[in-house]
Amino acid sequence: MADMALVAPFTVAATIEKATALKGDAAQGVPAGRTRYFIEAHADALIAGRAELPEIIRYLADLPTSKKTPKLKGQQVLLLAAPGARPGEIRLIGPKAQIARTTADETRLRAILKAAIAPDAPPAVTGIGHAFHVAGSLPGEGETQIFLKTPDNRPISLSILRRPGETPRWAVALSELTDASAEPPAPETLLWYRLACGLPRALPQSSVDGLQPNDATIAAEDYQTVLKGLGPCRGGQKEAISTPTP
Repeated sequence: MADMALVAPFTVAATIEKATALKGDAAQGVPAGRTRYFIEAHADALIAGRAELPEIIRYLADLPTSKKTPKLKGQQVLLLAAPGARPGEIRLIGPKAQIARTTADETRLRAILKAAIAPDAPPAVTGIGHAFHVAGSLPGEGETQIFLKTPDNRPISLSILRRPGETPRWAVALSELTDASAEPPAPETLLWYRLACGLPRALPQSSVDGLQPNDATIAAEDYQTVLKGLGPCRGGQKEAISTPTP
């Protein structure tokens, strides 16, 4: 949901008024296990973005195929979309961009959209810069810092602190200054999403070039501590944004 919400030009709440299953040439390229529908819906509210929408909007949606014809008429949905080729038409930005308008999903979607436009919204993570490790005065003591790359060069860094006999502690900083009281991001927040879904699965060799072999090994281990603390990106592999155009 976050993948789509952060790139969709607009989000609209709608009620389906008519849905027609398409076949033949009109359903070319439909993935296996899905059926293409031409849908007419009442635009109930524009939740995010800027768009001049008529009362009735039209779009195509490839929905899961079921043994029984689904009762789509009357369903309330959330649509993550872009303008279509003709007036009154919209284009869903992904294969799952029609979402049932449940209280839980609408609450989650609104939270994502609100967090994305906040003044302190964290930027996307596009890669990893330099990492370094400084050993402490005691065996097993030390600190690793890993600098992340962002589209607008805003600073984000990870710090991992090791103390003898303790589990390594890590935190994230959104400024050039490291805050000793900083904590890992809470799950299901935009910062958590940026890290869990944006960080590569291993520390690149280029990030530890120039470090002593032992320091490079520790930095790579500390990076895995961060990934383990974040947990998996729940969305899994990102789907290609490819949907039919009316």
